[in-house]
Amino acid sequence: MGDLELLLPGEADVLVRGLRSFPLREMGSGGWNQQHENLEKLNMQAILDATASQGEPIQELLVTHGKIPVLVEELIAVEMWKQKVFPVLCRLEDFKPLNTFPIYMVVHHEASIINLLETVFFHKEVCESAEDTVLDLVDYCHRKLTLLVARSGDSGPPEDDESRYSTPMQELQKQAELMEFEIALKALSVLRYITDCVDRQWSVLQTMQLVHSKYMQCLHPVCWFLSPGKLQQFEGSRWQTVAPSEQQKLSKLDGQVWIALYNLLLSPETRARYCLTSFAKGQLLKLRAFLTDTLLDQLPNLADLQSFLTQLALAEPQPPKKDLILEQIPEIWERLERENRGKWQAIAKYQLRHVFSPSEQDLRLQARRWAETYRLDVLEAVAPERPRCAYCSAEASKRCSRCQNEWYCCRECQVKHWEKHGKACVLAAQGDRAK
Repeated sequence: MGDLELLLPGEADVLVRGLRSFPLREMGSGGWNQQHENLEKLNMQAILDATASQGEPIQELLVTHGKIPVLVEELIAVEMWKQKVFPVLCRLEDFKPLNTFPIYMVVHHEASIINLLETVFFHKEVCESAEDTVLDLVDYCHRKLTLLVARSGDSGPPEDDESRYSTPMQELQKQAELMEFEIALKALSVLRYITDCVDRQWSVLQTMQLVHSKYMQCLHPVCWFLSPGKLQQFEGSRWQTVAPSEQQKLSKLDGQVWIALYNLLLSPETRARYCLTSFAKGQLLKLRAFLTDTLLDQLPNLADLQSFLTQLALAEPQPPKKDLILEQIPEIWERLERENRGKWQAIAKYQLRHVFSPSEQDLRLQARRWAETYRLDVLEAVAPERPRCAYCSAEASKRCSRCQNEWYCCRECQVKHWEKHGKACVLAAQGDRAK
């Protein structure tokens, strides 16, 4: 593993071996919480290993022990919990928790799993080890892309209007909404990695061809918005203002969409099997408007896609095939819904009494365990970007030694910022000593 280790190799092996699926009723329970902590540790260690480029043992362990299908089922199960059980909890009049942290852990569980899958699905053997559940994962990602495309009609990022959220549960609902956007972007990346394997799994290719229209709609600026006098882009887990000189630069997310379309349309298996009807032809030809010279300069391989579309424009559309088609279908969502249909309110009330009403002692114990999991040095290492100077916004490497909250690029910036930072720094340092 890398220089900074959260888990020793033996510890990681034990955690991976212990991964299992939980019924919806048990989400938030003691055993489930322990697995959630383990997943967070595996997630952070996988990011550290990928960043260090010194081998990725977490990915190898997940493949060796056949745990990718378990992660996919857990991902879909928590998605269903958020859609079916969480709204019922929010509507229960007798549920007014003083602390929503236990519920937040379940809401955040989906983000933890999709982040881990995004990290490990870069490797083709991970996609192959998913076996039939890769269809369920594609189906899951398709649902998230649908939400992402629907959001493209919004005028900007979600507004932080605190007046709308007067209770802890309303605040939690707000956090869940904000989290959903980032989850959808992670799903977009996972789906892109799956397109690298379409030649090996025909059943996946059949499903992915139904998804390509959603990818095409993602070429519209779902991760961009205009506000008066500036353009902002969602990058590195936050909205950032884009300088005029950078507005033609291809973002990572845009690149993922184009690579996925390239894989789907130009793989030999796709071209041999995909029936290009007049409707499909018309949809694909819309891509030509986006293939500008600036884009081709940044992704030269897209010249092959441009040539393909030029040939497609001259070709005659194919009539719909009338052959008998046997197709595998995703089954995890349907199975979970069938097993729990009509039980959503009973599950919510059970969790209210036995899971989401912990004692103060239980909360303190849980907080202590999470403090041990989220070590500061590890969080800094897995952050999507380096800290920025509080004074000039340049990349920073030095931290205020007293409060440990602000970063600076040099001593001069720290001195200039002291007039503004001084009072908060003293108060933070006094609070730490009081603890």
